[in-house]
Amino acid sequence: MTKLVRVGVQIQPQHADYAQIRDAVARAEDAGVDVVYNWDHFFPLYGEPDGKHFECWTMLGAWAEATSRVEIGALVTCNSYRNPDLLADMARTVDHISNGRLILGIGSGWFERDYTEYGYEFGTAGGRLDNLSEALPRITQRWKKLNPAPTRDIPILIGGGGERKTLRYTAEYAHIWHGFGDPETLSHKRDVLDKWCHEIGRDPAEIERSAGADGDPEEVAAKLLAAGITQFTFGLNGPDYDLSVVKKWVAWRDQYNAAAAS
Repeated sequence: MTKLVRVGVQIQPQHADYAQIRDAVARAEDAGVDVVYNWDHFFPLYGEPDGKHFECWTMLGAWAEATSRVEIGALVTCNSYRNPDLLADMARTVDHISNGRLILGIGSGWFERDYTEYGYEFGTAGGRLDNLSEALPRITQRWKKLNPAPTRDIPILIGGGGERKTLRYTAEYAHIWHGFGDPETLSHKRDVLDKWCHEIGRDPAEIERSAGADGDPEEVAAKLLAAGITQFTFGLNGPDYDLSVVKKWVAWRDQYNAAAAS
């Protein structure tokens, strides 16, 4: 059976006033996208390094009230910045505010400036991944203890392609994997993830595969689909948050899914 595809946008919370960000989220929902993400950083990742920027999870709470249909989440939350039990409670709260539309995107962290300026220990990539492995079971266990419980089994998205740790954690905990790279790289990482799933006894088909996309869907989509990608995500920068390419992909998604369902 052909899997249905989805379209996501990452409204990057940089170089814009919040009113412009809120407007972009509303336009994305009206355009028909499936998921709206932000990111979890404290400074812009490109452009003016000290430009306008806003915090991730405060924003997600606002988005939960400002939207009614799209799923929302971070692409991705940095595990280092919050106690895992607190993060689980934050996610449960936004899950309730949004009436069950939150995706908990999470990763081990990488942007050193965030760490140094906000007083977190940067450490090593391996150490940050080990911390993520300790956090994931704490998050899922905390969800079982909270009152009220989450409205649903909150989907976990893990971003990254590390083959020894990240993809193993993805096989163990994630509902969505977000990968990076060209279609050949994504195909290889897909196979590694599938291998980890088989090792732990999980059906790889349970994990949705996501990656960044750009350009004309008629030229790009087939290669990404062949790599196993079914969620196509577009990064949009402030202050304009141009949705013109995204709208083409939403139209393509509708045609593709209609054909797949017929």
